[in-house]
Amino acid sequence: MTNPSFTELGVAEPLRRSLEAEGYAQPTPIQVQAIPILLAGQDLLGLAQTGTGKTAAFSLPLLQRLSTGHEQRRSRSVRGLILAPTRELAIQIHDSLRTYGRHLHLRTTVVVGGVGQQPQIKAVSGGVDILVATPGRLLDLVNQGYVRLDTVTELVLDEADRMFDMGFIRDIRKIVAALPKKRHSMLFSATMPGDVEHLAQAILHQPARIDVSPPKRTAENIEQRVYFVPAAEKRALLSSLLKDTTFERVLVFTRTKHVANRVAEHLGKSGFAADAIHGNKSQSARQRALERFRSGDAQVLVATDIAARGIDVDNVTHVVNYELPNEPESYVHRIGRTARAGSAGIAIAFCDPAEDGYLRDIERLTRLPLTVMQGEAGADHAKPERDYARKTPFRGKRGRGRSGARRAA
Repeated sequence: MTNPSFTELGVAEPLRRSLEAEGYAQPTPIQVQAIPILLAGQDLLGLAQTGTGKTAAFSLPLLQRLSTGHEQRRSRSVRGLILAPTRELAIQIHDSLRTYGRHLHLRTTVVVGGVGQQPQIKAVSGGVDILVATPGRLLDLVNQGYVRLDTVTELVLDEADRMFDMGFIRDIRKIVAALPKKRHSMLFSATMPGDVEHLAQAILHQPARIDVSPPKRTAENIEQRVYFVPAAEKRALLSSLLKDTTFERVLVFTRTKHVANRVAEHLGKSGFAADAIHGNKSQSARQRALERFRSGDAQVLVATDIAARGIDVDNVTHVVNYELPNEPESYVHRIGRTARAGSAGIAIAFCDPAEDGYLRDIERLTRLPLTVMQGEAGADHAKPERDYARKTPFRGKRGRGRSGARRAA
């Protein structure tokens, strides 16, 4: 039995158009479960990891419900409120809302800490349909009178367990206390400890509950390695590694289009056959690059996560995380493109000091510390394990260079 389509789930045509443009053909399991519940206006408690399609699961119903209302925006007012624990996640959610809602006439904005308040104050001054916010900055703006919460009809609390971990629960309770009691609410969390359960009971009214299994842990036949290397030296390290003849078909991931282009250009100048694919490339250019990679004419394909969504290439020998993803589930999806059909594969991560938190999150999700590499290719870049271990309480024991790590070259 096939999963229902977005049309069968009740998703409106303008939203389906946006989904089709982004290449989303079929809803994920969490979307199949959540979208009808939320479109019907029932509260929802969702147990789901990032990487399951959770953002679209709440964004599509939120956009659809608010687009059918005829309420006029009032000064400093908010109709839909999404709370996220980190600035990065809030911005990511806002970007998704803009993508999915491009054919709707809704005003959305994001307010987060770490940047100036004035542009955010200006953005909310005329009222917004959907506001994505981190709790601390939102509470600051509310207390200063720049944002009103008495008009909120839709509330989303994302990654509730991380809210607790980061100490935001008092802010959350203050924000919820300022909302109308009659509203449509949903809460998502990767785990459901007692504190989150109690919060859900306090803010949700007779919610439906869904539980979506997390993404599979990384495959056992993928050998995972990490080099500690400053960002400025990553290109040289990649070129050094690629000289080894075992690096036959290599998929390199970056976070941004700009870096993908620079890496591919550097590799080309260094004598390697390499192409880049990302959202700014035309469909025909991406297809040509993919065919060159499949056929073996290109040894290396450099890709962003979004552009790599449809990549299905056999016999990828190595996956290189040139830049670590800011969501650990993306790491699992990235390296899953090697070691297919029972074959073995190697996943390599380059970790700049600024990416240390991303590596911690990856190892916490996979429950497997990556093997620290030292030696010829990474000799100048390897970070002393003892210094690293002091800062990373989530780690198990690590190999040390030649004695404990498997060789990359």
